[in-house]
Amino acid sequence: MKLHLQFKVAQHHRAILEGFTVDLFRALSPPFPQLKILRFDGSFPGDRVEIELQAGPIRRRWTSLITEREENERESWFVDEGQELPAPLTFWRHRHLITQEKGYSIIHEQIEFRTGSRPLDLLLYPVMYAQFSLRGPVYRRFFGKVG
Repeated sequence: MKLHLQFKVAQHHRAILEGFTVDLFRALSPPFPQLKILRFDGSFPGDRVEIELQAGPIRRRWTSLITEREENERESWFVDEGQELPAPLTFWRHRHLITQEKGYSIIHEQIEFRTGSRPLDLLLYPVMYAQFSLRGPVYRRFFGKVG
C-alpha cells in the first residue's frame, strides 16, 4: 500500500531537513500507541531509529535504518526503511520529501507498507492515513504556517 500526504509550511526546504531532530520525532508521535524512543541517530544514511510501541502490557519493537538523504536547490529528502517491524507489518519504506515552492515548502509523507495480506493492508490504510494526518499541525508549529 502507498500513502502520500502533503503539508505546507513556511520555512525553506533545507531548514526543514535540518529540523528533523529527536524533538520533532517525539512531537510527531501519535497518541496511540505510546512510543518510547530507544535510539535516534538522525537522518543520514546509516543512522538508526529504534522505538518501542506500547499498548497497555503489549510492547513491540520497531527499528528503521536511514538509507538515503539528498538535497538540491528544489528539494530535500531522506528515507527510512523498516528493519525490525511490529506485526502485522512485513515491509516499510518512508520517504520524507520536502519540496521548495515560492515562499513556502511542502512536506510530503510518502509511505509504502505491506503486511503480506492485501485485505489487512486495506484495513490498515485508513489507520495509517489518520495517524500521519496528525502530523500537519505539528509540522506547522515547528516550521510555521503558510498564509
